[in-house]
Amino acid sequence: MKKRLMSLVGASLFLLGALAMPNARADEWDKKTVFTFNEPVQVPGAVLPAGTYVFKLAESAGDRNIVQIFNADETQVMATILSIPDYRDPPSDKTIITFDERPLGQSEAIQSWFYPGDNYGQEFVYPKQKATELAQVNSKPVPSIPDGVTEPAAIKTAAVTPTAAAPAPVTASAPAQPSTSEIVVSTTTVVAVEQLPQTASPLAAIALLGTGCFAGAALLRRRFAMASK
Repeated sequence: MKKRLMSLVGASLFLLGALAMPNARADEWDKKTVFTFNEPVQVPGAVLPAGTYVFKLAESAGDRNIVQIFNADETQVMATILSIPDYRDPPSDKTIITFDERPLGQSEAIQSWFYPGDNYGQEFVYPKQKATELAQVNSKPVPSIPDGVTEPAAIKTAAVTPTAAAPAPVTASAPAQPSTSEIVVSTTTVVAVEQLPQTASPLAAIALLGTGCFAGAALLRRRFAMASK
């Protein structure tokens, strides 16, 4: 599997990168970072059009696993994302975003976000259906939460499970059909009656029948004569 590790401050095949570090505003507490994408990117529950966005952790000390994505002037929340810790060694002094392989024709899907100098970053947790697609393409489990969990309060408490690639569908085989070379025999039995060939003239049979008739008549006359005595 092709490993795609993108530095958003440098050149990239899929993203031109984040704003250069002098222009990237960051804060050690909420990890605030400004990104500019030149192509749409996928995040859990949303596709961000090309443009500038602010990534940061939720301000609450108890929500360090919640990533919020804002528009450029931070007047609109574009996505609220549950994350789990992701580890890389050594840490980078630049912002790092990694991407999962994604189905053909779809936008890049962000896998993890690492703040400069951190060994631990935030691996994004996708809804189950999308996680299944990514797992299928990447041949590895992808962390997921149930589909339909979209409210920030529900996202914070959703159970995270690894979603593996869906098994290949099993196609039921149709009953075997006779091939065109087979002959189907019906249950009706046909009996052929053979006729013997005629090998002699019928005259002989007629003569034989006449002789039998004369013999029968002579026998009857004899029996009458004996009875009259």
